[in-house]
Amino acid sequence: MEIIAAYGTILIVLAVIFGLYMTWGIGANDLANAMGTSVGAGAVTVRQAICIAIIFEFLGAVLAGGHVTKTIRKGIIDPSGIANNPEILVYGMLAALLAAAFWLMIASTRGWPVSTTHSIIGALIGFAIVGIGPEAVKWGKVGSVVASWVISPAIGGTIAFLLVISTRKLIFDTDQPLRNAKRYAPLYIFLVGFIISLVTLFKGLKHLNVNLNSAQSIGVAAGIGFLTAGLGWYFIRNIKEEVKTSQGSDFASVEKVFTPMMLFTACSMAFAHGSNDVANGIGPLAAVVSIVSSGGEVMQKSDLPIWILLLGGGGIVLGLVTLGYRVMLTVGKKITELTPSRGFCAELAAATTVVLASRTGLPVSTTHILVGSVLGVGLARGVGALDLRVVLNIIISWLVTLPAGAIMAMLFFFTLKGIFG
Repeated sequence: MEIIAAYGTILIVLAVIFGLYMTWGIGANDLANAMGTSVGAGAVTVRQAICIAIIFEFLGAVLAGGHVTKTIRKGIIDPSGIANNPEILVYGMLAALLAAAFWLMIASTRGWPVSTTHSIIGALIGFAIVGIGPEAVKWGKVGSVVASWVISPAIGGTIAFLLVISTRKLIFDTDQPLRNAKRYAPLYIFLVGFIISLVTLFKGLKHLNVNLNSAQSIGVAAGIGFLTAGLGWYFIRNIKEEVKTSQGSDFASVEKVFTPMMLFTACSMAFAHGSNDVANGIGPLAAVVSIVSSGGEVMQKSDLPIWILLLGGGGIVLGLVTLGYRVMLTVGKKITELTPSRGFCAELAAATTVVLASRTGLPVSTTHILVGSVLGVGLARGVGALDLRVVLNIIISWLVTLPAGAIMAMLFFFTLKGIFG
């Protein structure tokens, strides 16, 4: 308690700095892979992706990011053993933020799309083992996180594979691909609006006192889906068939139909990312602010002031602008060749998987889902369409994330404890 009273301001300043560093890492890695499919498919430029992210990431974070966050993210550790030593938890949260941010920076410079959630979970486990004791870690939860390394990409990849097959059957392998593209495009865009709305309604509007049951949520999402379908039809209705010299030029016209559709998915992914993952990055920051401002009380939940959400949104956009291009390149170009239609299928599959996960409580990673979806799109064209060396590097980076975060958090925890203790 004496340490919190004496160094409270310094600890909050450190939490803000580390929190900004962490959200910068989220932008450089997590948001970049969310936007990578749109950039890789050529639907938007890097500059347009950044503009979309600035607007929709902020909207998602501030409108639907949730103004209350669990101080111990994901229920991975039990801090009751240090209830009388709140400064230990403060050191642990600071160490977790710094460790996760450091790992995200390393991964981003290498172009590896790793999981932000798993980075912070690994860091929390590392702190808990040395700061509280191994029994403080809920190992059952950790097991479910490890299982998600297989579950997430498998579900996303399967849905993406099926979507690509559906576009082939309904559009590309028909006598009039462009006419069929225009006919079925509003249906696909409806699914985007419907599914992204469900993500937000299911996960993010409690702080606005909007409490809808499942039937009401589905009704509202369907209304938003019809609205986006109407907008999509407006944008694609005047696309003309190019002078027919080959089947390829026919498909070029079809891909033009999917380009504005990918704008919808890019905006949707940025909004969904802001509403779902901003609090993940700033949860430990909120925990430190809560403990210090309450004079040392360790609470399971704490208010998330608007300035913390804005800080999180700002850090994420900064990360995308400065280093995000490396991960965008990996997801958008290196795993498999993407076109607007393939990129659209990957993003729609990822969004659908997030909805399924949020309703069933599966501990999935948005990153793993999206990479799995891109793999599914590639597999629809055969294994030869994938760069297996890039895929292997990504899988190794996933396996390393948890232990890397844990080891760095241990080192940073002892450093902070030594400085303040």
